[in-house]
Amino acid sequence: MQKHLNMKFTITGSLGNISKPIVETLVKNGHEVTVISSNAQKVQVIEALGAKAAIGSITDTAFLTNAYKGADAIYTMVPPDFTAVNYRQHMTEVGNSLLEAIKGSGVKRVVNLSSIGAHLSEGTGPVAALHEVEQILNTLNGVAIKHLRAGFFYTNFLMDIPLIKNMGIMGSNYEGKSRLSMTHPKDIAEVAAQELQGSFEGKTHKYIVSDEQAIADVAQTLGAAIGKPELPWVPISDADLLGALTGAGLSESLSKLYVEMGHAIGSGILFEDFHKHQPEFIGRTKLTDFANEFAAVYKGSSQILGGLVCYA
Repeated sequence: MQKHLNMKFTITGSLGNISKPIVETLVKNGHEVTVISSNAQKVQVIEALGAKAAIGSITDTAFLTNAYKGADAIYTMVPPDFTAVNYRQHMTEVGNSLLEAIKGSGVKRVVNLSSIGAHLSEGTGPVAALHEVEQILNTLNGVAIKHLRAGFFYTNFLMDIPLIKNMGIMGSNYEGKSRLSMTHPKDIAEVAAQELQGSFEGKTHKYIVSDEQAIADVAQTLGAAIGKPELPWVPISDADLLGALTGAGLSESLSKLYVEMGHAIGSGILFEDFHKHQPEFIGRTKLTDFANEFAAVYKGSSQILGGLVCYA
């Protein structure tokens, strides 16, 4: 990978689980970094990392355009809105905002966070919206775009902690034999930082997968880390999953999309393009590594965790 000193980057995503380590890496390597956040309270934290804060809304095209101007490359992502009445429409609107801002800013290189399964336009729940964002950004002329199609985030399993504590199980609306292609946010951040500092052309994608296991084996691995080696994976009905998601505060439309994504996992279509091309597993973090992180959170958590962590 070719590196260049004193480059300028703009990072979308505030100081999230992916964006923050990207910022830390770029600053450490001597680059000038601007971080977009909608939260003015993040200014001091961003500046403490050695970056500049740009506070505004990702749907404000004029703001985004100004934040992107002068950047050698930008990192984009569409933050999910778990309360959106029409989730896909929300994602499309943000995608179009990114499109217009990139056009107006003159940026020529974009690293965009997407998801495994984004090769499909439907049948994958919320991931289908990321397919649409990819297509929107791919209409940019003279702009090189690298879509990072990340696997299922390990950190999503943290959402199972209340279920494990209350019922002694893990579960969703797919069978235990269903296989997951997984990764860690920090592995995505490492690849994103490499791509931003490197060089690429055209409209391409890269899969980021660190491990692959049947979900029943995932449950046992995580269970062993918390002293429950026989922790079972229990398939649940669509209705029960829908009720659990809406009960956790998600909109009904988004909850239905997550139910649909469960079917995409169970049938394997979410991962079919990844398997078809058989790229190397480029993430460093294996499931057994994450199990230690999971155990630390499990032992330290005393209440139900809120919010979902990622798309896939």
